[in-house]
Amino acid sequence: MTLTLFPIRLLFAAFMMLLAWPLALVASLGPAEKEPEQPPALWRRLVGVLLKAIMRAMWFAGGFHRVAVKGRQALPSEAAILTLAPHSSYFDAIPVTMTMSSVVMKAESRDIPIWGTLIRYIRPVFVSRSDQDSRRKTVEEIRSRAQSGGKWPQIMIFPEGTCTNRTCLITFKPGAFIPGVPVQPVVLRYPNRLDTITWTWQGPGALEILWLTLCQFHNRVEIEFLPVYSPSAEERINPALYASNVRRVMAKALGVSVTDYTFEDCQLALAGGQLRLPTDSCLLEFARLVRSLGLRPEKLEKDLDKYSENAKMRRGEKVGLGEFAACLQVPVSAALEDMFALFEEGCGEMDLREYVIALSVVCRPSRTLDTIRLAFKMYGTPGDGSIDEDHLSRILRSALGVAELPVTGLFQAIDDKEKGRITFADFESFAELNPDFAEEYLYPDWEPLHGGTQTPVTPMPNGFCTDFSPESSDLGMQPRHRKLE
Repeated sequence: MTLTLFPIRLLFAAFMMLLAWPLALVASLGPAEKEPEQPPALWRRLVGVLLKAIMRAMWFAGGFHRVAVKGRQALPSEAAILTLAPHSSYFDAIPVTMTMSSVVMKAESRDIPIWGTLIRYIRPVFVSRSDQDSRRKTVEEIRSRAQSGGKWPQIMIFPEGTCTNRTCLITFKPGAFIPGVPVQPVVLRYPNRLDTITWTWQGPGALEILWLTLCQFHNRVEIEFLPVYSPSAEERINPALYASNVRRVMAKALGVSVTDYTFEDCQLALAGGQLRLPTDSCLLEFARLVRSLGLRPEKLEKDLDKYSENAKMRRGEKVGLGEFAACLQVPVSAALEDMFALFEEGCGEMDLREYVIALSVVCRPSRTLDTIRLAFKMYGTPGDGSIDEDHLSRILRSALGVAELPVTGLFQAIDDKEKGRITFADFESFAELNPDFAEEYLYPDWEPLHGGTQTPVTPMPNGFCTDFSPESSDLGMQPRHRKLE
């Protein structure tokens, strides 16, 4: 097939895109922000029909000879937003081209030759990385379109925010549900004998997926439009609840389970490094709470030194909830109370150093030694920066997010001169000679979250629709369990 069918299909698909380009270019002329004319001019309707026919011919040439459609697509006045799941491949663009619905995409995509022109035709909502206020503007734009009474095209959104392998539905991003308008759930299925569709951060890359799929003589895809879901009064004010309930409806239609893991949790759990998170780690919970407070881990990394210096100056002095909120420069809230409970030591106080260590792991999960170095600076003595066994236990418990951890064997192995104290230089030298020290000394019988000892590949997000959820999007989630539970 590589020598016969593949090149023919690839050339025909490229030809179809080139054929569609001038039509899309003419139809997309004019200001993108202008509300579409109602009813559309005859020539625009003709162009729309031709573009749909060309796109359908392209998918047919690629082996998608029949696209099974179940249910009825709602009118824009009935549901302005279509939520699609599971999101597993760039082939999920099939329903987009069949309906010519708008999508939410990165602003950079409009500058891609040919593809950018085709994208502009469907009047997408662009999210800009350079504009810090872009996510809020995106939600406002979607709300404005949704409340236009069907004057704008429907918006297709993949609420998972990344591609999965379709075995379950991960946590939905609440961006599509913040406007509080009715949505129509749409489920996708690829009931093929061989799976050449799935495009996740593990497994075949984008080009290999394209090659394998075009080499299959026939590819099946099913699109099912579920009944429109109208939110309750409670769901309108709680996007996370709205997203969760819609996900439950879609999971039932698909016959799969749901999981509360997000892509960000996956990044943390599967990051390479010498400290792999055990299954009972509370750091995944901690990471979600950090995001729910609007504290983006990628932005907090540059402040780690400031936080550690503040914690070091306290020399183990405990802080209460109010002082903890002042250190983080956030108001006291339910999410902050849940985070405080993870580190509370039973007296209504916590050690700020434990928070800094956990934050360092969340911000840079694969850089184990950087986190340990930071911890030694906070716990070490003013002279040589050494620590004792109790301090090593506190450091590693915080870094792994567990309440109990036997470290005597590891401490004795590092302290081969039996001085009763170790420095970071001692720890670093030992780690270089024993890269698997955690599995050997700390949790030889534990099951890491990634289920193996081989260093995993760092997850990278795949997907057709970019996430635009505001930074405080995890608010409204259920309270978390305390550290000792």
